[in-house]
This record gives sequence, C-alpha cells and structure tokens, in this order.
Amino acid sequence: MEDAAGLIAPAATMIAAMMTAANLGARVTGWGFVVFTLGSLAWSAVGFTSGQTNLLATNLFLTLVNLVGIWRWLGRQRGYEDGARRAAERSRDAGSPSLFAASALAGLPVSDIRGEEIGKTVDAMIECESGRLSYVVVASGSLGGVDESLRAVPATLFDCHADGLVLRMSAAEFEKRDTLGGAAWPASPPRASQHEMAPASGGGRPARERTHVAVSGS
Repeated sequence: MEDAAGLIAPAATMIAAMMTAANLGARVTGWGFVVFTLGSLAWSAVGFTSGQTNLLATNLFLTLVNLVGIWRWLGRQRGYEDGARRAAERSRDAGSPSLFAASALAGLPVSDIRGEEIGKTVDAMIECESGRLSYVVVASGSLGGVDESLRAVPATLFDCHADGLVLRMSAAEFEKRDTLGGAAWPASPPRASQHEMAPASGGGRPARERTHVAVSGS
C-alpha cells in the first residue's frame, strides 16, 4: 500500500497543479481539485504507514481544503458558467441582441479583418455610469505569456461575436498602436484615428451577428 501511495501521491499532485494553474475554466479547475484530493489522500496514506505524523496531519487538512475547492469550482463556479452559457445560447434564438458573459472577455481570441488571430484579450474596462465597454486590452506576441505586448484598443473598433472579437484593422495596423508599460493602463480609452474609425472593406470575415456584452450589476 505504501509503495502504491508513494507513486500516486507525487503524480497526482503534479497533474493537479498543472490543471489548476492552466485556468481553463471551472470544470478543469474543479477536476484539478479532485486530483489534488486523490494526491492528499495518497500522501496521508504514506504518512500513516511510515509513521510521519506531520505529513499525515498536513495532508488530512489539505484534503479538507481540496474538498472546498471541489465545491467552489465544480459546484458554485460551474453553475455560474453554465448559467451564462445557457443565457448566451438562448439569446441567439430569441430575436434579440445576442449576449455573452462579461467574465468571458478575459482570454477571448482577437482576430484582424482578414480573420487571422493576433492575440487574446487580457481584460476590458467598463464605464460605470453607462455600463459600456471603454476599451479592451489585447495581449500579443507571447509564448505562454512570456515577452507579451499589451495594447489598449477602443471598444468601438471591435465587432463582438460569440466566438471572439474581430478588430476592424489589419494586424500590421494593430501593431502600430502604442504598447502599455506594465500596469500603466490609460484612465480613458485611447483615441482612434480617422482611418481606424472608417468601416473596414474587403478581405474581412463573413458578416456575423453582433454580440452585446452582458454586464451584471452587484
């Protein structure tokens, strides 16, 4: 038993750490905590069979923490995501503007007018009084978040679709925009040039239904 637990414990811990660190949604994170629980139980078995009381006590406590993580991510948070997803699906057939959850803004793929992916959204700033999107911060040119460039783009330059954002300019035009320095995000949306405000023509994606972002108040 001790040998099996000794093999399971580190493997489960490493796999669970990768699943939770990847931040791939409530389900993956929740199942990461399930694997963490398996690992903490295995470490508890190792501690019990080897007489290591500190290892046993620590991992019994971690088992309780992991159970809370399972409830948090496979229970409550998954319910939030499912509710937002179903609302978005129903809105597309309801004859009203389509919706997607504001929480989905972080990590959305961003494509240029030719349909080529140029980056992903990091976050978006919302005007408190009107509830409208002010600007979106797009990360590009990175591998796993290393050496990425951040650019703030006015929300007026995007077409919103259920599967991502389409920027009404080419990748080359996007890269000409000023990059943000660390945490120095603007307090107001950066100005769009007259050229950028002009409707895109030719070579763009097929027209699709616009999507409105749902922002729920507290």
